[in-house]
Amino acid sequence: MTNILLTIHVILAIGLIIVILLQRSDGGALGGIGGGVSFGGILSGRGSANFLTRLTAILAATFIATSLGLAVLESGDKKGESILEGIEDIESNAPLIPIDENDSEVIPPRAE
Repeated sequence: MTNILLTIHVILAIGLIIVILLQRSDGGALGGIGGGVSFGGILSGRGSANFLTRLTAILAATFIATSLGLAVLESGDKKGESILEGIEDIESNAPLIPIDENDSEVIPPRAE
């Protein structure tokens, strides 16, 4: 199930990138990719803006839904586990400065 949802997620991501790049912008983007060729009535003038805007919203909503679905599926596999459970407590009992147990006075090393 996860592999199918992940495949759909990747396809949606690629589709979302393409649809966003096809939209008309001030910089030109890829809106004029057809040169002088028009895409017909559905992608002409104001109709293209409405169509691409709606398509972008639909793709974005399904992308978010698949993201949440993947998160839920992956969190269900690891119930009760913490990312910190695998880390061992590292405690060093060794002193930072070697101490001779017979000496009563500790002299720290000099910085050179």
